[in-house]
Amino acid sequence: MINNIESTVASTRVRLARNLAGYHFPNRLEPAVGKEIVRTVSDEACRLHPFNLYSMDEISENVAQALCDDHLISAGLAANRACGAALIDEEDEGVDGPRGKYSIMINEEDHLREQYIIRGLNLMLAYRRLSALDDELSKTIRFAFDKKLGYLTACPTNLGTGLRASVMLFLPGLTRTKKMKTVANIMSGLGHTVRGVYGEGSAADGYMYQISNEVTLGVDENYILTEVQRAVLEVVKLEALARENMLDADFDGVKDECMRAYGILTNCYMISFDEFLRLISAVKLGAAIGFLSVKNFPALDDLIAEVRPANIGLNYEEPLTPGERDKRRAAKGRAALKKIVRG
Repeated sequence: MINNIESTVASTRVRLARNLAGYHFPNRLEPAVGKEIVRTVSDEACRLHPFNLYSMDEISENVAQALCDDHLISAGLAANRACGAALIDEEDEGVDGPRGKYSIMINEEDHLREQYIIRGLNLMLAYRRLSALDDELSKTIRFAFDKKLGYLTACPTNLGTGLRASVMLFLPGLTRTKKMKTVANIMSGLGHTVRGVYGEGSAADGYMYQISNEVTLGVDENYILTEVQRAVLEVVKLEALARENMLDADFDGVKDECMRAYGILTNCYMISFDEFLRLISAVKLGAAIGFLSVKNFPALDDLIAEVRPANIGLNYEEPLTPGERDKRRAAKGRAALKKIVRG
């Protein structure tokens, strides 16, 4: 059986909201001025890291959607074709821990949304790496800052540190035992929020939820990171208990669902993404509670990302038809699961 944290915590993301002093917020920028900000940020950031620049007016809708699916940009940035851009450093060296990904969204809600995404529960490490980049950028870019309010942001909820610390969690037990509303209320009382897989207003696809801090003003970064870590560990405990209760109520039914899902995914010829997500979520549940033995639990999440509609068609010159995507998704799923799941 996979340990509770590994089978529950998928990834960590820290994000810093920053704006350049002397400019309007992005929603009031003229396109020419927005492009000037892109050049300024890109020049300075690429001096520090080997970022790739993605201009929203140059990339295809499929590429933009793939970046959204991978949480490297938001839908809001993808829609800003006038002066939106993103800088993405695929992976750092990871010499002091697991590898991660940097992403700087330019002219989303704020001029900069600096992000670092890393696998597992790694809040302190993620913040340390992102903060180092932010410190270097601040040496040559003057950020809008007030002595009382801290970093100035387009939305008041980001004032102060501008730090949003988020952890992505796989919560099938709490979802199926109908405890998520209670969990959300508990988190709200602690100053945190529970959202779906793509943030505010999104659904909890595949039992995936984000827990993040709501307060950024009047507290420091260490307090935010420590409190989010504490909240996540408490939810991990609640999820473990919910899985036990779920099995006590219907052991045979849950096991049959998990094994049946594995059987379909390793034998189907065509499959839509919605059906794939439903079935692979059952496979993840089966692996988490010991019905299926997996070599690498996070590889199941990687597989989900790889077969999303935008990602499955990235390496083809011509757009794939829905049927072609469904066949390629099924083939990729069959091959991957045979490597991930032990016989």
